[in-house]
Amino acid sequence: MFEGLDGAGTESISRHIYNYFKKKNKQVVRICYPDYKGPIGRLIHRYLHRQYDFSVYAQFLLYLIDFVKDKDKIEQWLKEGKNVISDRYFTSTLAYQGLRGFPQKEALNLAKVFDLPRPDLVLYLRVSPSTSIKRKLKEKKSLDRNEKDKKLLAQLTYFYDKLAKKQIFSRWRTIDGEGSIKEVSDNCLKIINKELKLNL
Repeated sequence: MFEGLDGAGTESISRHIYNYFKKKNKQVVRICYPDYKGPIGRLIHRYLHRQYDFSVYAQFLLYLIDFVKDKDKIEQWLKEGKNVISDRYFTSTLAYQGLRGFPQKEALNLAKVFDLPRPDLVLYLRVSPSTSIKRKLKEKKSLDRNEKDKKLLAQLTYFYDKLAKKQIFSRWRTIDGEGSIKEVSDNCLKIINKELKLNL
């Protein structure tokens, strides 16, 4: 699972790793959150672009439902022996909604109640808030409420660092995300091989 600030490269790197798995003839699937193609993800998109405002509890539940809807599908893939690569997941909500005041203990309890699948490994792509904003502006003209808030991004970096240090919800490994896609992907593959023994 790939985690980090907006602009950290989770989409690019997870896709690169997915393609590498395919090249090595590994059974692999890739999922992304929020799932903007689905009805829940479309509602999240509207919230992010200030068409709606929700309390932090409503935000948390909205994101949680986005993960829960795929629970059976993920478990089936794993039973079939497939490697599941995720561009963000529940840990994003621990960071973004946690920063806004949703209690971490309650969040983890709800993940347990809904029996959310836990990743074997979280690869935290760490970038500075300045890099985050710079990359997102290259990607699109209009930034959402999270992407353009440098103060929020700085606070999120600190929050993510704490999640990684405490190994919350999964095993975390921090990777310098400031380099090129190839550099970051190569570092990710080294860690994946070391931690998960996949012999890629």
